[in-house]
Amino acid sequence: MEFIQEVIANNLAKLRKKRGLSLDSMSELTGVSKAMLAQIENGKSNPTVTTLWKIANGLQVSFSGFLKEDDKPQIEKININELNPVIDNDGNYHVYSLFPFHPEKKFEIFTVDLKPGFSHLSEKHTGEEYVLTQRGTLTLDIQGERFELNTDETIKFNANTEHIYINSSDELVRFYIIIFYPD
Repeated sequence: MEFIQEVIANNLAKLRKKRGLSLDSMSELTGVSKAMLAQIENGKSNPTVTTLWKIANGLQVSFSGFLKEDDKPQIEKININELNPVIDNDGNYHVYSLFPFHPEKKFEIFTVDLKPGFSHLSEKHTGEEYVLTQRGTLTLDIQGERFELNTDETIKFNANTEHIYINSSDELVRFYIIIFYPD
């Protein structure tokens, strides 16, 4: 089992048990089948980004809470090349959790790599989303309105609607996502 798969499995099982939920009741809340939830908890399935968002939204928790390791030091230096991404869209969308959600801080930070010619539909979720383009040109479709973000450009929006990340170029696009969860 991959390390990230093990972390997700442990965190999902802990959360379900802490809330006293059965797999059936968790399935009803999240819209993810009981069989899939059991496979994730047992480390037999590596969930997609979309599946993790469904679970996070249904349980009203942060996405990165599933990626959080226990007992991290107070000072962290992170090298993205040492992180295991969550992969979606047949390997064309990679999400690296840089700083997972912490309830006292109310935000989480990700780096995303989107391969050339691909797009990724993000389900609506809670929070304000801040997108900062590090490399390439990212097109962001928010409720049918398109915004083009070039290197070093940023945008902020309410993430309670579906949004699509699009890479129409022939180069990899890398961008950061900060999700802030206000009270």
